[in-house]
Amino acid sequence: QVQLEESGGGLVQPGGSLRLSCTASGRILSINDMAWYSQAPGQQRELVAVITRGGSTNYADSVKGRFTISRDNAKNTVFLQMDSLKPEDTAVYICNADCVYLSRTLPSRSDAWGQGTQVTVSS
Repeated sequence: QVQLEESGGGLVQPGGSLRLSCTASGRILSINDMAWYSQAPGQQRELVAVITRGGSTNYADSVKGRFTISRDNAKNTVFLQMDSLKPEDTAVYICNADCVYLSRTLPSRSDAWGQGTQVTVSS
């Protein structure tokens, strides 16, 4: 089993910044893509940013130039630096990781999800 734990959410004024972190734990052998999704009330979950193990990134158009995704492979951690925040960025941000882990004695693959961290942008 793989667990993801996010941190770093909170309340921030428009134009402000937040840095989210997500760490994977368990009998992890390797992690492929890591990503952040957002889900606003009454809305579908949407991809915000994704990063490959090699560091290639892709972003939703709405956050390009404002958000930066990065990762620390040695610590199984992914970050989301959120700058120039807008009220419409308000949502629960959820971490996702495509993991290979040791199940008993065999490698298994897990599409792991965190519980989410609330980001509220308001004056």
